[in-house]
Amino acid sequence: MNNFIDNLAEKLTPLAGKLGSNRYLAVLRDAFMLSFPLTMFGSIVVVLNNLPFWSDDLKGTLGGLFGNGQNATMSIMTIFITFGIGYYLTRSYDEDGIFGGAVSLSSYLILTPFNFTTADGAEVSGALSLDRLGAKGMFIGMLAAFIAAEIYVRITKKGIVIKMPEGVPDAVARSFGALIPAISTLTIFLMLNALVSGVFTTNLHDVIYTVIQKPLVGLGSSLPATLVSLFFVQILWFFGLHGQIIVNSVMDPIWNTLALENLDAFKAGEALPHIITKPFMETFTVGLGGSGMTLMVVILMAFVMKSRQMKDIGRLAIGPGLFNVNEPVIFGLPIVLNASIAIPWILTPLIVTTVNYLSMASGLFPTPTGVTVPWTVPLFFSGMMATNSVMGGVLQLIDFVIVGVMWYPFLKVVDKANLALTFEEDTQASDRTSLQGAQSKN
Repeated sequence: MNNFIDNLAEKLTPLAGKLGSNRYLAVLRDAFMLSFPLTMFGSIVVVLNNLPFWSDDLKGTLGGLFGNGQNATMSIMTIFITFGIGYYLTRSYDEDGIFGGAVSLSSYLILTPFNFTTADGAEVSGALSLDRLGAKGMFIGMLAAFIAAEIYVRITKKGIVIKMPEGVPDAVARSFGALIPAISTLTIFLMLNALVSGVFTTNLHDVIYTVIQKPLVGLGSSLPATLVSLFFVQILWFFGLHGQIIVNSVMDPIWNTLALENLDAFKAGEALPHIITKPFMETFTVGLGGSGMTLMVVILMAFVMKSRQMKDIGRLAIGPGLFNVNEPVIFGLPIVLNASIAIPWILTPLIVTTVNYLSMASGLFPTPTGVTVPWTVPLFFSGMMATNSVMGGVLQLIDFVIVGVMWYPFLKVVDKANLALTFEEDTQASDRTSLQGAQSKN
């Protein structure tokens, strides 16, 4: 077992390190975090407007009064993502991030059709459709932002800029410095859009959505792909690497797109199209005590196990664990590189996620609506918020029990080993004391 772990660590650790330090994945992660406060506000508005005990008439009234809270945040999340990608990518090259962000956002909008067809078939021109600024435009927005920022930076790095003389205000000098790179980048995107719309009579939004986004979203919403992602989260954590950050930087664009599609359906009163979404992953995995679902684990350690070491670590970890922070138990038990608990650590999230997926697919429990729930919200409450139903919290409690059943026998093994070690140390200490007493008498 130890040889297997050593060999696995030797192969996985360098790969995880490369992913964790990858410029583009780091930029993507930071861009999503830029939008987090805004999407959180939008989620709170959606939850308050659609509480289960409101009447349909009241929901309609609240939607009319406060609906823009979501329209101006979650529904146009791609705008914030594209700006964030341009900003952070440009800044990673030590160039002025604010202009990179603005150019990336403008490049994305150049590729976006300013017309749409309403539900009754009417053509509307000179206007943007919300879905192209949200879920449907997510992948074209990310691609446009990355490419635009790269072009902008490369032109800037080559020194093809207007340099103002000394004494010119900094804001003016920066603006003129960005002029040629910005115009060049936007011209490329304008020509690309003209080519696609003029020659092929379509738009890149629809092309990317059909060719790339739809297949990727379909794959990411499947149970097997989700289990593979969770497996790597657990494996990476086992070797002391932050699996959540590494895996989420790859999967977040897909899971967030799925969440936005669910949220649009929820607002329209339609059936939710997806089970796997970002809120599903946050609420029914991390929301059970952090990565690896360890809240029940620390409770068992604190109140059921007998060794002093287990009790102390468990009681220390309960407070943070209630808010889904579990580093105290990951590094205190420890879970990292601890072969004796590798099986429950890796398998439990996979089993619980499978149970949750099947329970929601069968209709026994509600699916997350797509609203963003802070990952620090405690168990039960986060389940209710994510699904807009008390049954979401009930499902978390069932998960809680499953985790306990999976972990208990392995914790008992570790507990007995700790007790045996403590007994041996106490015996040796007692023998040394007796020996010292006998020597002092002599």
